[in-house]
Amino acid sequence: MSESVPEVCVVTHPLSSAGENATRSLLDILGALTTVSLVTADLPADSEIRDRHEVVELTERGAGDSLPVAATRFLRNQLRMCRAIARRDEEVVLFFGATAYLLPVLFARLRGKTVLLQPRGDVPLTLRLNWEQRVPSPLAGLLAGSVRALERLDYAIADGAITYTPSMAEELGLDPDSPRVYPNGARYIRVDEFRPRTPFTERERRVGFLGRLDEEKGVRELAQVAKRLPDDVTFSFIGDGRLSGWLETELADEIAAGRVELRGWVDHDEVPAELSRLQLLVMPSQPTEGLPTTILEALACGTPVYATPVSGVPDVVRANETGFLMDSRDPDDIAAGIESILAREDLADVSLRGRRLIETEFSLDAAIERYRAILTAAVGD
Repeated sequence: MSESVPEVCVVTHPLSSAGENATRSLLDILGALTTVSLVTADLPADSEIRDRHEVVELTERGAGDSLPVAATRFLRNQLRMCRAIARRDEEVVLFFGATAYLLPVLFARLRGKTVLLQPRGDVPLTLRLNWEQRVPSPLAGLLAGSVRALERLDYAIADGAITYTPSMAEELGLDPDSPRVYPNGARYIRVDEFRPRTPFTERERRVGFLGRLDEEKGVRELAQVAKRLPDDVTFSFIGDGRLSGWLETELADEIAAGRVELRGWVDHDEVPAELSRLQLLVMPSQPTEGLPTTILEALACGTPVYATPVSGVPDVVRANETGFLMDSRDPDDIAAGIESILAREDLADVSLRGRRLIETEFSLDAAIERYRAILTAAVGD
C-alpha cells in the first residue's frame, strides 16, 4: 500500500444485491491502495465484504416500501451516518450512491474531512420511475425533484465528484472538465473470470437481455422485439423481476416455439457462461444507471452490446467499434437494428475489440491506478 494515499471511509445507502456487488468492487479497488471501511445499511448477511473490510452497519432495515416509511428511514439513516462519521479517523469520506444525503455530507465537511460523492446513476430519475407506479405522476415528479435538489446541494458542498465516465458526468449535469470532477472512476471487471467461454464464431444466432426484469430496463419493449425477430433468432431473457410472470404470459407462443427462452435468475458465477451464449446483448435502458456492469461483463466475454446511448454507455459501447448504439427504443427499430447487426461480416472483430477494451481499460490494475490519482488529487486540492 502507498503511504501517500489517504485512508477512506465509504458511506452507502441501504444496499440491494446489485448495490452490494458494485460496493464490493469499489472496496476491492480502494483496499489495494489504502485502509478502507464501510458505513452502510441492510448489508446482505452473506456478503463477502464483512470478511474483507471493517463494516459499520447502521441498521438491518432497508429503505422501506411506503413513501412515509422511506422518508422516515432516510432521515434516521442520515443521523446515524453523522454519528458513525464522528467516530471515524479516515481523512476521506466517499459517499457511494448516497448522493442526496445532505446531513452527513455537510457534517463530514464541517469535521474537516475530504468529501467525495460518487453517483452510481441517476437516483432522482430512478425514484420517479418507481414512485409513478404508486402515486400520481405530478407527486412523483415533485418528490423526485426534491431529491435532485438535495443532490445538487451536496455536489456544491463536497470537495469533488467521481463519475464512471465523462459522458456520465455530462448526463448528471456535471462538467467533466471541472477540477472538482473526476470523470474516469469506472469500476473493474475480473477479466480472468469474465472471458469468452464459447468462441464467438461457434455461437448460435441468439441475442438477449441480462438484468432485472423491470419497467426501467425496457423489458416490455424487448418482449415486442422478441416477437418481431426472424424465426432462426432466439431471444434469451436472463434474470428475474416484477415482469417475469408477465413475460411468461405475453410470450407464451414464442416460448413454446423455442424462439424465446426465460433463463430466470442465475448465480453470479454462471453469468460468464450465459453471456458467452449470446451473439449480442440488447440493453434499451433508461439513464438510471451510470454504467451498467452487465455491459462491461458482456464485452469482457466477447459479446457485442446494442444499447441506448445514455449516461456512461457511449464511452464504452463505441459505435461500430466495440458495440452499437440505438437511435430509438421503438420495438420495430430495435428489431431491425438487431437483424442488421447479426448480418455484419465483421461482428467477430467487434467481439475481439470489446474484449480488448476491457482488458486494457477496465482491469483491476487499471482501476487501482485511476483511484490512486483521484484520491491523491482530491486531498492535494
